[in-house]
Amino acid sequence: MPVIPNQGSIGGGDAVTLTGVHFTGTTGVRYGTRPAASFTVISDSTTATITPAGRGAVPVSVITPGGTGVVGSFYYLPPPSFRLTQPPAGPLAGGNTVTLTGLGLYTTYEVRFGTQAAAFTVNSDGQLTATVPAAAFAGPVMVTVTTRGGTAGGVTYVYLDSPSVTAVTPDKGPVDGANLVVITGTGFSYTTDVTFGGTPALSWRVASDVEIHVLLPAGALGPADVSVTTLGGTTTASDAYTYLGRFAVLGGQSVTNTGPSDVTGDLGVSPGISVTGFPPGQVHGTIHATDTDALQAHADLIATYDTAVAQLPDTSVSGDLGGLTLPPGIYNAETSIALTGTLTLDAQGNRNADWIFQIGSTLTTATASRVLLINGATARNVIWQIGSSATLGPDTNFTGRILALTSITANAGATIHGQALAINGSVTLDTNTITRPW
Repeated sequence: MPVIPNQGSIGGGDAVTLTGVHFTGTTGVRYGTRPAASFTVISDSTTATITPAGRGAVPVSVITPGGTGVVGSFYYLPPPSFRLTQPPAGPLAGGNTVTLTGLGLYTTYEVRFGTQAAAFTVNSDGQLTATVPAAAFAGPVMVTVTTRGGTAGGVTYVYLDSPSVTAVTPDKGPVDGANLVVITGTGFSYTTDVTFGGTPALSWRVASDVEIHVLLPAGALGPADVSVTTLGGTTTASDAYTYLGRFAVLGGQSVTNTGPSDVTGDLGVSPGISVTGFPPGQVHGTIHATDTDALQAHADLIATYDTAVAQLPDTSVSGDLGGLTLPPGIYNAETSIALTGTLTLDAQGNRNADWIFQIGSTLTTATASRVLLINGATARNVIWQIGSSATLGPDTNFTGRILALTSITANAGATIHGQALAINGSVTLDTNTITRPW
């Protein structure tokens, strides 16, 4: 080829070598009608030139004392233009492939992300693919493409840190799913997937870089890992969410009722078979008498009870809890506990605050006693692990999940915002209202 290279920028300034014969004594070199910016005769067969500005395809001519001759053609190329196909972001480690689309990409010889050169493949004049190089720091960088026609930039690519999950609120809910939770953390802007226990969320919406709103899938009873995948990577928060059971009332031997009790949630018995008093009691859910669901619920109750027993206590309590205000924690009573008046549980603004009361023997409440939740405390996060039996006095307003080894008795007018679950004995109701808190 007598003109090397035979393509360059419309702005000129490209070094081009001409090869031919009889170049000695050359007095001028022209690109079309314009003289070369400079030229140097290297030998009788080689001349080095710098192109002037120009447009389109032009002849290259050499002027000597012996005459003027055209040695070839030179093609002026416009600078490229391009954009990144979505999404213009990825991990710090790089290695992902992005597509650049635009014009004038056919002669690309360099692609850079910031200062880092990228491997690339030109697919056509309007498209190339590049493998993103690694970066040391998260943040935006300029992408530049250099062709024979010049260099184009003005396009931003964002390197992303891996996301992190700091909290799921609320952190407990029904095994049926379909409830809304908020995941807080960092690096959520380019989220591509959210899973609970390995199951994709029913739907999710990125509210901000630090918050995702999620509609939960159904799950298995117990703790579940929460994973968030973004273009920057995947993070998994182990056991960050707990699936809770359907049952508001579960007896080991029987469930009996007197009067118009009202139960919201499932009611069941296992391994016993006796459920009586419904009606007149009403169950806004399903009654399970030693069916598969009741058997599984009984097994799950034992596991939850054992987990509560195994927790290391923060504080010892004794006597009567009435009049106390307690922050979140694990409270242990070696023997029996009473409640007269009001026990206040203060979450101190943390909606995921937990309380576990480990009671060695019995829990007994006086008439019109109550458990009061304040500052974001929720009933689903309060566990009463009872080593023997629980007895709620008349008109008690009780809150939390009662897990009794033996039995639970709710006297007339008592209400439970939580669960009444007995492993070995009976649950006895009398004109009560029990509402499962999820």
